[in-house]
Amino acid sequence: MKTYDSRWFLVLPCLLQAALCQPNDTNSKPVKNIGVVLFPSFDVFDVFGSLEPLNLLSLQRQLNLYMIAATLDPVSTAPRAMSAFNSSFGEVIVPSHTFDSVVRDPSFDLDMLLVPGGLGTRAPDLDSTIQFVAAVFPRLQYLVAPCTGAGIAARAGVLDGRKATTNKRSWNSTVAHGPKTYWVARARWVRDGNVFTGSGVTAAVDTIFAWIGHVWGESTAADLALGIEYERHNDSSWDPFGEHYGLSDVPPLE
Repeated sequence: MKTYDSRWFLVLPCLLQAALCQPNDTNSKPVKNIGVVLFPSFDVFDVFGSLEPLNLLSLQRQLNLYMIAATLDPVSTAPRAMSAFNSSFGEVIVPSHTFDSVVRDPSFDLDMLLVPGGLGTRAPDLDSTIQFVAAVFPRLQYLVAPCTGAGIAARAGVLDGRKATTNKRSWNSTVAHGPKTYWVARARWVRDGNVFTGSGVTAAVDTIFAWIGHVWGESTAADLALGIEYERHNDSSWDPFGEHYGLSDVPPLE
């Protein structure tokens, strides 16, 4: 009668757990260079909510951050129009690179680009931002666009033929920018290939964790969530906001 070493029964669960937590990414090139698109009146949480777990991850592996805007002038989150209450309230970021410097340098190696949303996505002078996203996307491994950042990605053609989601309060205005996109109404985030889009504002954190889990493995994402004491929504279809607004999917027009 054939016998088995009982020690294997102790090892197998560990091997199975390790396999389940391996990164899903099959690209052999490691992800380390992350860019953030900046424009006037971008949403602060879309950017810093996404960067918080990446800040922690950068203590465990090499990550490089690039803040990219049309010019090197400071970029503010404050609304351009004067507040009815005469508020002066906003955060300011000094970019490290310009759109032009990144596009013109073929050796500039970006692995992931974060495209935030915010009031600034409604501005009429977003052409340079949209053109930058369109130009650099073929060089990326990933693009992550939470909130109305999905509208910029759509206008850049990145979402053509893909599924995506966006901020539910800004649903109609954002969806209009992507007639070739299948817009998923009830979703915390949507992954289609190498593009991740997220619902509104706080969904940026769940979206970035979904991306981290995809690239570095679910065990890494779970550990980072514990590190920042964040309770994740792991179900991408969890979306009480789409339900609140009574939204339905919007298929592409062609």
